Parts: sequence; C-alpha cells; structure tokens
Amino acid sequence: MEVTREDVLRCAKLAHLSLREEEIEPMRQAMTQMLTHAASLDELPLDQVEPMVAGLGRPLPRREDVPRETFTQAEALSNAPEQDRGFFVVPKVL
Repeated sequence: MEVTREDVLRCAKLAHLSLREEEIEPMRQAMTQMLTHAASLDELPLDQVEPMVAGLGRPLPRREDVPRETFTQAEALSNAPEQDRGFFVVPKVL
C-alpha cells in the first residue's frame, strides 16, 4: 500500500505532531513499509489456527477474592502533595 504525502500530513495532524519538511518523505517511506508488511500478513494460511486465550497454554494465576482492611481517607491522603476537601488535587489534563 502506497502512502502519500497528504496521508502523512493528515496522520501527523491527527497525532498533533509537527513534521519538518525533511521528515515527511522518510516518514512516508516508513509508513508505506509498515502497511505493506501488515498487508502481507493477510496472505498467511491461518484457517486452521485456534485463537489464543492465554499464553503458553497455562491458566492465568488467580487469587481468592477476600475482603480485607483498606486505607481510611485520611491515610490515603496523608502523603498527597496537594488535597482539597478530602480529594487528591491533580493538574488538569484537558
């Protein structure tokens, strides 16, 4: 699959990346190579392959779900760098 310059610029915009002019062509080539490789995986004969639920055929480790003592609100907030009315104060993300 061939990736165009416009594809690169659109992906960069969606990812909030600013690419310099000299970075666009190497990025286009890398994206083309990745998509070509991904498309080649479609040609593998996987009809007889069973879906994998857990790796190595071993069951996932489990622990018994037992209620136990937890922190009080005051204990949980005791090492917080900043708190307000019983809640952690964190920087805004958006």
